[in-house]
Amino acid sequence: MAIQDPVPEPKVHVVLLATEAWGHTRPLCTFAARLAQTRRVNVTLFTAPNFAERVEAELSRSFGPSDEALRDLIRVATLDMGERKTVDALGFAAYNEAFARAYAKLVDGDTIICAHTHKKIKPISAPDAVVMDFFCVSGLEAVRKLSKKPVKVLAWMACHASVLIYPFAPESRGGRGDYRPKVMAEAASTGRPIEEVAEKVMNAYTGAIVRVPGLPLMYDYELSPQVVHLEGFAGVFYMMMQTFIDACDGTILVTAEPLEPEGVAKIRAWFAETSRKTYAVGPLFPLGENAVSGEKAQSDKPTEIDEFLETTLQSSGPKSLLYIAFGSLYWPTEPEKIWAFLDVVMEKKIPFILSHASPFAVVPDEVTAKVKAYGLGILSKWTPQQTILAHPAIGWFVTHCGINSTLEAIALDVPMICWPFHVDQPTLSAQLSEIHDVAYELVEVRTGTSGLKPLHRTGKAPTGTLEALREEAGLILDQAYGEDGAKKRANLKKLQKAILSTWTEDGSARRDVDRLVASLQS
Repeated sequence: MAIQDPVPEPKVHVVLLATEAWGHTRPLCTFAARLAQTRRVNVTLFTAPNFAERVEAELSRSFGPSDEALRDLIRVATLDMGERKTVDALGFAAYNEAFARAYAKLVDGDTIICAHTHKKIKPISAPDAVVMDFFCVSGLEAVRKLSKKPVKVLAWMACHASVLIYPFAPESRGGRGDYRPKVMAEAASTGRPIEEVAEKVMNAYTGAIVRVPGLPLMYDYELSPQVVHLEGFAGVFYMMMQTFIDACDGTILVTAEPLEPEGVAKIRAWFAETSRKTYAVGPLFPLGENAVSGEKAQSDKPTEIDEFLETTLQSSGPKSLLYIAFGSLYWPTEPEKIWAFLDVVMEKKIPFILSHASPFAVVPDEVTAKVKAYGLGILSKWTPQQTILAHPAIGWFVTHCGINSTLEAIALDVPMICWPFHVDQPTLSAQLSEIHDVAYELVEVRTGTSGLKPLHRTGKAPTGTLEALREEAGLILDQAYGEDGAKKRANLKKLQKAILSTWTEDGSARRDVDRLVASLQS
């Protein structure tokens, strides 16, 4: 998966807008590095104040001491949001307004001041393209209004691509169609807030069968298997995404095409109907000589984790350790389920590392004491995930099935136990466990009205009790560390090979980036 030496190419200028969602920002940093490394593209990456230092650290992981000239092609600019230092949860108003002000300076050839470092970012050529999260509608509108030449706005889709089809594609393409008119009409007739109506309409599951290429058949309510902490604004959020999808000039998918070839092909055909291109550029995680050291610098317990990995390898052997992480945002709304799962892990004497980065994660004192007494586990807020997954001690990965975590696990040859929460995670979990057969899925972790209904693939409904979860966890862990798990690990080898091929010189991701840059030069 080595990146080829950069070749001389005419430079273009691409603007990247990284929102305050680390699962979206982290791969965008690597994407910036790949643009510089493979095609010598000038990049201006805008980020939020809270992410400024992490963005710089993540970028440093892709470059070595001899890559200074390439690193200098990427200019990081922290947006000046005044007294408002965080992004508002729904409209990103302050964030998008700050971006519009900075973008105007780029277009006019003015100097930008980074709000974090206070360094001056000198003007270069006007932007040729802007890549931004596909919910930044007002950011897209600002680009359209302020640009003085044609500028392509590309949707950054940091998710399992196949999940986009059902909620956003037209009915002719297998989607449910645009539900915005229904929301607006009901809000107008009832006087109820749009956010409230949108949430109601979006969650009005009928038990319809979702048919997406490359996925097992699912009932529509299976797309929401758990109650999550962020409920209440998803409906209007989806409306914003639909608006962006309809208005953008193309899309960049963070997924790797071999993971979901049918889904990517479907999205390509859908966008091609309106002469728009789709680029699949995953997997995106750092590869340089600083990749490991740079990641450890972002962890809260790097030395302790290093020592624990080595000790586990010596005492329990290769492929023995269980790594548990739900990304930087998600955490069970019924946290007693994660503690029940840990009890089963400890009963089976399995060494583990649990990452609890979510702002909603609270580890009770009694759990901390129990883990300390157990002696074979670590609780850590931020973990060097790529480092852990690459270590020979790692055996299995309990994951929420975010696209970044999933691609890292596949690329590093670690099979998964899926604990999906929301959005694209249920579809990716189903694809991994049912289609690729490289994972197990925990079902008894499901919660809420939708989560406790029957699954299409089994016809059975989970009970959602702690007793049922303990029984399921015990069975799956026994299988994972037995002959059945060995079969899944063998299947993973095939998928790993395909995923690792995407960034070779003639790989699908490399070709798509070449096509993208070529389109900006014409």
